[in-house]
Amino acid sequence: MKRFYIISGERSGDLHASNLVLALKEQNPSLEFRGMGGSYSQKAGVDLAVDYSEVALMGFLEVVLGFRKVLKYLNLVKKDLIRYQPDALILVDYGGFNMKIAQFAKANHIPVHYYIPPKVWAWNQKRALKLKAFTDHIYSILPFESDFFRRFDMEVNYVGNPLLDEIRKFEPHEFFFQKNELSYSPIIALLPGSRKQEIEAMLSKMIALVPRFPNAQFVIAGVDSLDQKLYSPAQKAGIKVVFNQTYDLLSHAIAAVVTSGTATLETALFRVPQVVVYETSTISYQIAKGLIKVPFISLVNLIADQMVVKELIQNDFSIGNLESELVKMVSDMVYKGQMLQGYDLVKERIGTQSASKTAAELILNSLNTK
Repeated sequence: MKRFYIISGERSGDLHASNLVLALKEQNPSLEFRGMGGSYSQKAGVDLAVDYSEVALMGFLEVVLGFRKVLKYLNLVKKDLIRYQPDALILVDYGGFNMKIAQFAKANHIPVHYYIPPKVWAWNQKRALKLKAFTDHIYSILPFESDFFRRFDMEVNYVGNPLLDEIRKFEPHEFFFQKNELSYSPIIALLPGSRKQEIEAMLSKMIALVPRFPNAQFVIAGVDSLDQKLYSPAQKAGIKVVFNQTYDLLSHAIAAVVTSGTATLETALFRVPQVVVYETSTISYQIAKGLIKVPFISLVNLIADQMVVKELIQNDFSIGNLESELVKMVSDMVYKGQMLQGYDLVKERIGTQSASKTAAELILNSLNTK
C-alpha cells in the first residue's frame, strides 16, 4: 500500500490538494494520505497532522513577525514526515513553507512532487534553480510557466488549471436570493480575500463604496474558516455576507471587486467584469516592489499577457478609483466587451484538460502504482 504526504497552506491550495487526492484515489483506492491542510483535504481523506490555518501568513513583514510560529510548524511537519515515511511527498503551492520542506525531504531521499509550484518567475527568478534541486517532478497550472522553466533546463508538465474542474462541477443554487435574504437589485460582488490580513486590509474601502451605488446591492464572499467577526463592519453597514457560496455569488453578479489571488481567475471564468485590488503594509509593499519582476499582479492579466482588468495596488487602491472603475464596468458596454474578450483569450490559453486527473496520472505513473 502506497502512502503520500501532502501539504497545502491556504484555502485555495487546500481545495486543489483535496481534488488531487480524490483523483489519485479514483485511480488507486488503496492509497493513504497524511499531511498539512484544511477542511477540504480532511474531507478528501487526508489524516491531518497540522491544520494550515495555524500557519497562514500574508506579506513580507507579517512573515518576519510570525517567523517563530512558522518555524514551529516547519519542525513539526519535518518530524511527522520522517515518522510517516511516505512513498512520495506532494507539495501544493505555498512556496515559502513548502520549499523548505522540499529541501528537507530531498535530503532524506523522499521523492518530491510539486503541484502548483512557487511563482519564481515573479521575483528572484534564480529560485528556479532551488526548485530544480529540491524536486523530482513539477506540475504547473499556469500555461506560461513551462516556457519560463525551460530557461533553467527544467522539464515542467502543464496539467491544466484546476479551477476549470471546480467550475464544471458547480451547479447554481436555485434559491440563492431567497436563501440569503437578498433583494433582486443588481449584485456587485466583493471578494476581500481568504486570509485574515487581506480582509482587514481590503474591507473598509470596499464597504465605503456602498452609498455611492444606491441602486445595487453589495454582497461579500465570506470564508467560514475565519473568525466571522472580521465581517462585522460590513454587516453593520448593511452588507450581506454569504459563506462558501462564491460561485453562486459570481454567477449572479454584474461586477466584482476582487483581492488579487486565485479569485481573479475564478471571476474571469464566470465572465464577471472585475477590478483587482491589493494593499499590504508599507514595508511589505516596498520590499515587494523592489523584488517583483512581472508587469501585472492578477492571474488574468498574466495569462493574457496584457491588461485585461484594472489593477488598483497600494496607493491606487482608493475609494475614488474604485468608484470610477465600477461605473465603467456597469455602464460602458464597450469597456465591458473588451474585458470579456480578454477573458475569452484567458480561457483559450488555459485549455480544457482536467488538472487533478492529469497530475494524478503523472504522479502514479512515476511511482508505478497503477
